[in-house]
Amino acid sequence: MFELVLSAPQALVEPVSDALMDELGALSVSVEDADADTDAERALFGEPGMPAPQPGWERSTLKALFDSEAAATDAMTLLLAQDWATGVAVQSLQAVEEQDWVRLTQSQFTPVEITPSFWIVPSWHEPPAAATRVIRLDPGLAFGTGTHPTTRMCLRWIAEHASAIAGARVLDYGCGSGILAIGASLHGAAEVDAVDIDPAAVEATRHNAAANGVTLRAGLAELVDPPQGRYDIVLANILATPLKLLAPLLCGHLKPGGRLVLAGILERQADELRAAYAPWRAIDVLDAEDGWILMGT
Repeated sequence: MFELVLSAPQALVEPVSDALMDELGALSVSVEDADADTDAERALFGEPGMPAPQPGWERSTLKALFDSEAAATDAMTLLLAQDWATGVAVQSLQAVEEQDWVRLTQSQFTPVEITPSFWIVPSWHEPPAAATRVIRLDPGLAFGTGTHPTTRMCLRWIAEHASAIAGARVLDYGCGSGILAIGASLHGAAEVDAVDIDPAAVEATRHNAAANGVTLRAGLAELVDPPQGRYDIVLANILATPLKLLAPLLCGHLKPGGRLVLAGILERQADELRAAYAPWRAIDVLDAEDGWILMGT
């Protein structure tokens, strides 16, 4: 198998990907941020109530797999000969060692400890002996497998506030994989709603909830609109910019005296979030890990 690696500006990513898959014989095409791990890296996101996200990164790296070197070379030659492909550049063409991709992927995801008794465990692993609460979650299309500090901090807050969760009505806003909603259910929440702007996230949440034997409602943002002040706890693991814009909406979903838990915030953004939420709630830093913070009431 051979891998052709190209760079392309945002406007050409889709046509190049389509040409590689539909006309030039690629077995698969993946797209990555060419500026990943640099100061120019930009997250792509979309949240309930927010405008549609930007369509892609400013510069992308495309990796196309072919079954032979000749097929990869022909595809490269034909693609670069197209007038519309100006701006596409070849980075490399090389052989790729055959691997058991399923086994390799699974080896990268091991059980994640939230607390000594609360773990996230992929389906192909046995839970640790000390685990009394377990979320079974495999990596998928939706964000939230427990490996990121923001997710771990949210789940840690849930575990440490089990007495407040028990019997509560909980909203997971921007649910991704549904991991926070499932965590709240496992800790005794009476009712849990989970919403996201992405239908794939809603479907992932429903699937993961069923796999973990918990009952919750999952849907698009309209599931809980307009705000009705009906939740004891609102969880939102998104990013700082949408969290600031969503301040009146998220606070509007809370009962008087309810608890708000916000994640996806860098340490340097704490004052921005305090100011954004000040008209509705006084929030502060609740936890910190690897440059990220958890904020709330």
